[in-house]
Amino acid sequence: MNLAYPAVGHLSEALRTMDINLDAHQQECLLDYLALIGKWNRTYNLTAIHEPYRMLTHHLLDSLAISPMVAAGPLLDVGSGAGLPGIPLAMVRPDLKVTLLDSSQKRCGFMQQAAIELKLGNVTVVHARAEDYLPVEKFPQIVSRAFSDLSEFVKVTRHLLAEGGEWLAMKGLYPDEEIALLKGARVKSHARLHVAGLDADRHLIIMEME
Repeated sequence: MNLAYPAVGHLSEALRTMDINLDAHQQECLLDYLALIGKWNRTYNLTAIHEPYRMLTHHLLDSLAISPMVAAGPLLDVGSGAGLPGIPLAMVRPDLKVTLLDSSQKRCGFMQQAAIELKLGNVTVVHARAEDYLPVEKFPQIVSRAFSDLSEFVKVTRHLLAEGGEWLAMKGLYPDEEIALLKGARVKSHARLHVAGLDADRHLIIMEME
């Protein structure tokens, strides 16, 4: 492991404050994933954040903060980018089948390589636009960190959500205006997320079909 990256002790302490219990192997794998993002970032600019400790808080811990709200699955991660939040969730929940969907070939190439190197047999990578993706079976939960607008998220993924399913939208500030203008879904519940080391508002908005 590159010494420039956070050590297991830093991750372990952060997870403790978030009430997330992972064994040493899982923590090592998470840091290996972080280092892999850093390596690919130098060439492909997968994420806007390059500093290792900010990547820990803004990527890994932010992704794991929603784990208590993720059901048994399968889970679809739309606009997954570098695999966030899908890959961290798949790493700590080996029982959870995660499909990572992105329209960028280079990002899908990274996610596929990460799944291979990290031996994630519960991860499937799909290169497609959400509007064009037609899976054999629909998903009981669809998550995204990438959509800026709740109504757009619902619109382009509605055909992918199973009957009685939920959309999980990861947001910063509580999106009052977006919720007021929400079409095609209603807010089922919401939660303020605690992300260790991140001094910023983070929320999870859980939506269901109208």
